[in-house]
Amino acid sequence: MKNLISVGQRLIGDGQPCFIIAEIGSNHNQDFDLAIEHIDAAIDAGVDAVKFQTFKAESHVSKYAKMPSYLMEGESVQGLLQTLELNRSWQQPFQDYCNNKGIIFFSSPCDYDAVDSLEEIGVTAHKVASFDLPDLDLIEYIAKTGKPIILSTGCADWMDIQRAVDTCRSAGNENVILLQCTSLYPAPAELSNLRAMTTMRSSFRTLTGYSDHTIGNTVPMAAVALGACMLEKHFTLSRKLPGPDHSFAIEPHELKDLVQQIRLVEAAIGDGVKNGPRPEEMEMAEKVRRSLHASQDISKGERITVEMLCTKRPGSGISPFLRDQVIGRTAKRDILADEWISWDMI
Repeated sequence: MKNLISVGQRLIGDGQPCFIIAEIGSNHNQDFDLAIEHIDAAIDAGVDAVKFQTFKAESHVSKYAKMPSYLMEGESVQGLLQTLELNRSWQQPFQDYCNNKGIIFFSSPCDYDAVDSLEEIGVTAHKVASFDLPDLDLIEYIAKTGKPIILSTGCADWMDIQRAVDTCRSAGNENVILLQCTSLYPAPAELSNLRAMTTMRSSFRTLTGYSDHTIGNTVPMAAVALGACMLEKHFTLSRKLPGPDHSFAIEPHELKDLVQQIRLVEAAIGDGVKNGPRPEEMEMAEKVRRSLHASQDISKGERITVEMLCTKRPGSGISPFLRDQVIGRTAKRDILADEWISWDMI
């Protein structure tokens, strides 16, 4: 298993900050300027990458396909997707723009030509959408690029995932990241199954992250706390914009807050070492922890008994767990009742 994967100049994996993706997807609404506005807002929010979707409706979906219930009844799926296709000539300008802004651009290619068009401009990673996971030919074609391949696992069972991972490895590509995902729009929090990230990491020996379709920030922050190395969140300038993916997407101020909260969660997770008070805690350790105190006046030369001792704050004296080593010693000076006892006094 690879514990670190490089995407551009960014390392993803163990010991690294969560790689946060603003999934613009088809929310560009076929408007170049709107797409750039989305990229700028994502940059301002502090994400690591922006992602689009590269497909051709006619090769992506049958004209007889039925509309999912969360979308408008009566529409043609193929017709709807035609209004959401990304103009592939925009990919190079997007890539250049993102490079100049210090952010990573990539996409979900849904056909071989899409893969080729993204390879031509030198993207640093590829994403396979959940619904394309059974297409092992497409996965193999992407895997052979040698670029990191991100596999979203919405609707997948264990064999779906195993076949996809095996396909990548058979193509010589070990740079695989699996994303736990619930393929509902929006997705209820209780169906998020975040523990699947841990199970997939153990079972398939890959890095794991989370592709989020829930409303709000709670679930994605929990995913990071549970070890997600990558987080993808659908993003829009406004949920009031027309289009199927705007209504459940996160808006700019929410995305900025999410990034800030994730970085706070990561800082709070820490390094796991439990080795006494931190330097910032020293004052509290000395002034507020307990130590041994005299429960009565003790005269110089008097042998100390258990009855002469009590445990109180502050912690400036001998720690209570050393009480038995204090009992039987002789006071070197008069010790006043309520005074803490230190080794130089006995």
